[in-house]
Amino acid sequence: MERHFLKTISLLVLIVGCQQIEVYQENPSELNDINIGIDKNVIEISTTQPYQDVWDFIKQNNTSQNTNIINDQVLAYMNMHLKDLDKFDEYLNDSYYFLYFVIQELEKNNLPLELAILPYIESNYDPFSISSSGAVGIWQFMPRTGRLYQLDRSWWNEDRHDPFRSTEAAVKYLKYLYQRFDQNIYLTLAAYNAGPSLLDRRINQNKRRGMDTDFWSLNVPVQTKNYVPKYIALRELIFNSENYGVKLPQIPYEPVVKKISIPGQVEVLTLSEYLDIKPELLYKLNAGYTKWASAPENESVFYIPSEKYILFEDEDNPFKNSNQINWISHIVQSGDSLWSLASKYDTEVKIIKKINYLNNDLLSINDTLLIPLSKSKSNNFIPYEMYIVSEGDTLWSIAKEYNIEIRDLSRMNSIDENSYLQLGQQLSIGNKNIHRNIESKKRTILYSVKQGDNLFKISELFDVSIRSIEEINNFNNATLMPGQIIKVAIRAF
Repeated sequence: MERHFLKTISLLVLIVGCQQIEVYQENPSELNDINIGIDKNVIEISTTQPYQDVWDFIKQNNTSQNTNIINDQVLAYMNMHLKDLDKFDEYLNDSYYFLYFVIQELEKNNLPLELAILPYIESNYDPFSISSSGAVGIWQFMPRTGRLYQLDRSWWNEDRHDPFRSTEAAVKYLKYLYQRFDQNIYLTLAAYNAGPSLLDRRINQNKRRGMDTDFWSLNVPVQTKNYVPKYIALRELIFNSENYGVKLPQIPYEPVVKKISIPGQVEVLTLSEYLDIKPELLYKLNAGYTKWASAPENESVFYIPSEKYILFEDEDNPFKNSNQINWISHIVQSGDSLWSLASKYDTEVKIIKKINYLNNDLLSINDTLLIPLSKSKSNNFIPYEMYIVSEGDTLWSIAKEYNIEIRDLSRMNSIDENSYLQLGQQLSIGNKNIHRNIESKKRTILYSVKQGDNLFKISELFDVSIRSIEEINNFNNATLMPGQIIKVAIRAF
């Protein structure tokens, strides 16, 4: 590691007394005659010169004409990465499942391929990333910008978390900024970080004062001042990796994920088990689904590792024509409400109302409601099972057989726990595994309290309960102060 650090220190010595060095990159289009065509989101390339990996493709086909300015600030960020090359390799490899898709979208929109570096700066390609200001996903979309680019949000999904839908939206936004700021990469990046309106104001201020309007001359926020140098440092290390002893991770120039469509609503754990992959990976690829399942629509779209696609070419695959979500029949008890039931079963009030054709929020004791639950071992779409009482059966023996609590069995059937059962009596049995709770993976972040914040506002921002904030911070009727740092346990999926 010391060797790599000294290389950069040597570079610093060479530029003593200089504020900036301009490193001019040759126009890649002049280096080769590779023909590129696009058809249905697939990049077709000439076989005369294959690409070794995504890095090779980016380097050979980048269209930016900007000079790469390496100043002291850029060098500092370069050294930060060079001090631990193993960590840097891991850092770059976090884009493994997404980088190919990102460069395809950039290529389709005639944007410089180097913009694929941007999500490293924003989120390190983490689809679950949430900033303290509420920016979400690998591109860190704020709610307003997300809505502007048709990134939908519902109880079941958040498109800003979806790495593929958010990439399509982000590239459209970048194309708009790139054209608005005369194809200047640095100004495009600054506008992406600080907002185009603020950047326009700063440019106009400099024009009125007779000052230069390049990025380095603008009075922009500190975060933006650091944002562009971080990008340049990363670009330099990637594009000239061999000069710094950086070994880029092997990310193939080919699709490593495939898009599939499955009829109906699908539970994530069910699908991960069928694919024989970790549920964490499936959630990462499909981070837009924020609950334990896809939305209850006619069709569910999932991204899966390419090598697993063969499983869906099998005519006998269980997802071909069957809905994978199961249901329970809930007998309304005293004190039940739509909100308490939605919380108990991790669903939504409007979903319960829609399924059960409820026109209002009123519930009647002993009414039966159908509620969606997590999977059973069966792949059949069965709202509930009926059990016929046989000789010797008791509530205890039936509850034990189906691994459920006696009190739950009695509630489902509106009978007393001490009741005697009659031969031939029909009992409603919730699915064997309905009581298996799927706990959402949680991540603790630090949030800086803003002026006007209260627990309610913060709970709404991060979609968590006030109680959870109070518990993790040991609050007891606490008064929040601007600048105060608090913990928030958010859902990663």
